[in-house]
Amino acid sequence: MADRKAKRRTRMVSGGEPLAPGIGTNAKWFKRRKLLTSAFHFNVLQGYHDIFAQQGEILVNLIAEEKGFFDLFPYIKRCALDIICETAMGTAINSQTNGNSEYVLAVQRLTSILWKYQRFPWLWLKPIWYLSGIGFEFNRLVKLTNDFTRKVIADRKRSMEEGELNEDTDGNLDKKKRAFLDLLLHMQRSDELTDDDVREEVDTFMFEGHDTTSSGIGFTVWWLGQMPECQKKVHEELDSVFGDSDRLPTPEDLRKLVYLEKCIKESLRLTPSVPLVARKLSNNVLIGDVMLPEGLSVVIAPMITARDKRYWERPEEFYPEHFDAEKVTKRDTYAYIPFSAGPRNCIGQKFALLEEKAVLSWIFRRYHVETEDSFPGSYPIPQLVLTPLNGIRVRLTKR
Repeated sequence: MADRKAKRRTRMVSGGEPLAPGIGTNAKWFKRRKLLTSAFHFNVLQGYHDIFAQQGEILVNLIAEEKGFFDLFPYIKRCALDIICETAMGTAINSQTNGNSEYVLAVQRLTSILWKYQRFPWLWLKPIWYLSGIGFEFNRLVKLTNDFTRKVIADRKRSMEEGELNEDTDGNLDKKKRAFLDLLLHMQRSDELTDDDVREEVDTFMFEGHDTTSSGIGFTVWWLGQMPECQKKVHEELDSVFGDSDRLPTPEDLRKLVYLEKCIKESLRLTPSVPLVARKLSNNVLIGDVMLPEGLSVVIAPMITARDKRYWERPEEFYPEHFDAEKVTKRDTYAYIPFSAGPRNCIGQKFALLEEKAVLSWIFRRYHVETEDSFPGSYPIPQLVLTPLNGIRVRLTKR
């Protein structure tokens, strides 16, 4: 019964055209997951590196104009949106330099509405949903974003058919110019995906992929602004790799940023982008003396499990040394699950870490960061992803 109600709410909210209807259904999800795993292979991710680096450079150039304390978070979100659009769809929307585009505003507003729908159960009632005006607005925005995605897909497919995307003789695209959408269109050639399947996956990647990385980047900046000793170590590591150069970071550069990666992981431990993960049990599970029956919905809180003092030396502190190699090998795998775990873990976690490392390397190469607010000023609140209550207020000093 609960399942039927959930599906009915999904259809109601989306106006019959959901953003990503394949996320939750087992058979459809399993088939898609198997197909899409290759899209996140290390060699494919390397092809996105230039986009991460170029958009990160745009970000640090834009914030150079800020004086005193300001909210960095909107800048980070626009940077992440530009990255996800270019890597997912192969199209530049330039939200960092043109934040008033119709598509950018629609994505921002949809995120806000989806959070309200999650939070206020009376909106699940169809009359209230539409009488409030939110339902009609939501349907209009979903149509706008879906129409945009369909146009991008059609244009990309036409370019592929006309040989404009630098395919080799075997029909493989130049890795440096390949978008996630291109991989989906290649799958479509062998009848593995329909047009709607392609749109669903692109939309999923878009909506799942920019808010989560924004949160990860934002909270890492916040933590390092609070911890000057850690920030000093990040600066020293960056200086050892880049010196005084202002060049774009290379994949090899990023591999050398071991301490920065520890800081990112420690930030995700204390303030994970996805603070709650819901699952339905496929079997009976015995925990202590309590039997949880098959079909029960359960919620796992990575934000809490990652503070278990049995596994963490300083569970309530920002301590990047938690991720020293020897400590990681001794720790239970499930003590740290910011990207969930098991077969339904986040397929894009390597993508996210590479993006976050590239953007953060730009910020801390260029600036020393002071953070204005401590908790609760920047208290993390769970929306669709963990979001700072009052943004990420920082003051930058050029290095």
